[in-house]
Amino acid sequence: MQLENKNVVVIGGSRGLGRVIAQTAQQEGARVLVVARGEDSLAEVERDLPGVQTLTADATREETPGKVFRALRPDVLVVCGGAMPPLSPIHEQTWEEFSRNWDSDVRSSFLFCQAALKLPLAPGAVIILISSGAAVAGSAISGGYAGSKRTQMFMADYCQSESERADLGLRFVAIAPGRIMAETELGKAAIAGYAARLGISEADFIQSMGFPPTLQQVADALVEAATTPGAKSGNVFLVSGKGVEPF
Repeated sequence: MQLENKNVVVIGGSRGLGRVIAQTAQQEGARVLVVARGEDSLAEVERDLPGVQTLTADATREETPGKVFRALRPDVLVVCGGAMPPLSPIHEQTWEEFSRNWDSDVRSSFLFCQAALKLPLAPGAVIILISSGAAVAGSAISGGYAGSKRTQMFMADYCQSESERADLGLRFVAIAPGRIMAETELGKAAIAGYAARLGISEADFIQSMGFPPTLQQVADALVEAATTPGAKSGNVFLVSGKGVEPF
């Protein structure tokens, strides 16, 4: 029960990795608030995870962090939601497609990190941004996705520095699954896209990835990061099927 009596807010927690994070936090004893735009998916959370609170909100709107913090002031804030990137070569994308993840993933991270610093959240609070292994290796068919996920890593570092300068006692962390996770909607689409691009079967592409993490392994790594004291500036961790390593 590593999160017993803690308030955990999961932005984008109604599906995929976010939902597993929310479920794991609840199992670890936390009071959990799941924030998402889809009312149907939030209704499924309420049905399947009794006791978890839900809030319908768009994380990319400037007023949303204040609305969320009034609903439940987090001890652990997880920004997990994001847009589905385009899955086509760069020359076939529009600018709107190329920049989609900047307007979603980066913007929501920016707004919530900024609110955590300016409010501020209570000393000891942990803000965790879910990045991607694409931030390290690139992703040739997903437009600005890889760059947006690398920016989340930089953002965790920048915000940690500001917390230390103002002696706020906040911790900012970025966690990146090191390989494509076939359990997620994004993972399935990426596997299909890259297998087609390479002219191989999806099974062969999955085998080529080595040791991708499971959703539960990423959620467990997040709990560990949220409950391990004394982390230093610029906490960025890569999670694979073999474990967790600092980046």
